[in-house]
Amino acid sequence: MSTFLAVDFGAGSGRVIAGRVSGGQLELDELHRFPNRQVRLGGHVYWDFPALFEEMKEGLRRAAAKYADVESIGIDTWGVDYGLVDRAGNLMGNPLCYRDASTADTPEEVFARIDEAAHYAETGIQVMPINTMFQLYARKKENEAWLREARHLLFMPDLFAYYLTGVPGNEYCIASTSELLDARRRTWNMSLIRELGLPEHLFGELLEPGTVRGTLCPEVAAEVGLSPGVKVVAVGSHDTASAVHAVPFRKGKEAVSAFLSSGTWSLLGVALDEPVLTEEARRAGFTNEGGVGGHIRFLQNITGLWILQCLVRQWETRGWRAGYDFLIAEAEQAEDVSSIDVDAPDFKHPADMEKAIADYCRVRGTKVPVTQGEYVRCVLQSLAERYRMGIQQMNALLPRPVECLHVIGGGCRNRLLNRLTEEATGIPVLAGPVEATAIGNLLVQAEACGKIKNKNEIQIII
Repeated sequence: MSTFLAVDFGAGSGRVIAGRVSGGQLELDELHRFPNRQVRLGGHVYWDFPALFEEMKEGLRRAAAKYADVESIGIDTWGVDYGLVDRAGNLMGNPLCYRDASTADTPEEVFARIDEAAHYAETGIQVMPINTMFQLYARKKENEAWLREARHLLFMPDLFAYYLTGVPGNEYCIASTSELLDARRRTWNMSLIRELGLPEHLFGELLEPGTVRGTLCPEVAAEVGLSPGVKVVAVGSHDTASAVHAVPFRKGKEAVSAFLSSGTWSLLGVALDEPVLTEEARRAGFTNEGGVGGHIRFLQNITGLWILQCLVRQWETRGWRAGYDFLIAEAEQAEDVSSIDVDAPDFKHPADMEKAIADYCRVRGTKVPVTQGEYVRCVLQSLAERYRMGIQQMNALLPRPVECLHVIGGGCRNRLLNRLTEEATGIPVLAGPVEATAIGNLLVQAEACGKIKNKNEIQIII
């Protein structure tokens, strides 16, 4: 039997999970979980990459101590963020966090020089200031010489893999979040890159999920206690790409099932064979991101449980009771609460989320929540309403309407949100798997290493 290791970095935490395939089943073993924090320094917000890399190595050490048959490692992370590596292989500073405010006005500058509608017809990506394209344009304005000194642009999973193997490369799914790919050709959009004045040499080989990136560097292998022959596999390295790979979709030409990856962000969409690049799709805020197996993830990026997570942290700081079971029970009793636009700028990074919600309601003349239960019900009811709107917009762009919704990720455990979503959308809501990202990550590795022989076996396991 072989052991595969999924390293899953989320915006709030990371973990290392071992997976073993046997008898048509996948066994999961969480070996290490650790926090991921954003660090504000000198006017910017960064990720602490060295600390995260060390936490990953600790997870690998625990795997080596427990399993003698580790065959491969796969890494997935959130999208858009990247690190720059110089010609000597050194990291040129900690990666900026997508919540850094330096790109807020960049889309307006970019679209003063290129046509936004024509741009979408090529890239198919929803315009958001956090996207890599805008980050790089802002860095170019800030210090163009520094950007040109870099040898490789590596998205976060690529960066972790590089320092495990010494081999650079850009996995396709994570690269597709950059807004710098040609959606139809599934290659770098070099004419766009030249138009923006970005160094062309930064954009490396695109790797499909299932490609072996390389093997562990001898020094890393010795440090963590694994064999230098352990492979590092490019999985669906955007966490949602791995998660969607583990969705138990209904099969058949007539069935249309949507997915909702529910966590800090909500990603609501369907898996398609080709991108949808129409003006209607652009105006509805849909994005076309790469998926495992050649699929396109046609989806909307929606603010997810971020608002609730901020409320919980505030209440914990005050010493209030803030366990999720307690809060959901309180929310179930709350009635006649207001709704908010969860995607409004008011809720992106306020100093006080409770005040932001209260002010939003007060300005619009709607009822201001008072109790914790009312705040939670307001957030969950608003999310369900946003999902209903997203399904309606999707149905207008698809040949057949969506018939059911698979909720995956940690948010699928929120029974009240699932019920409110089912009531709002009028279609069945199916919860799970919770560990969809890790499952999808591990299954790509198992197939790449020859332990899964065909797609039917993958479906049986899922």
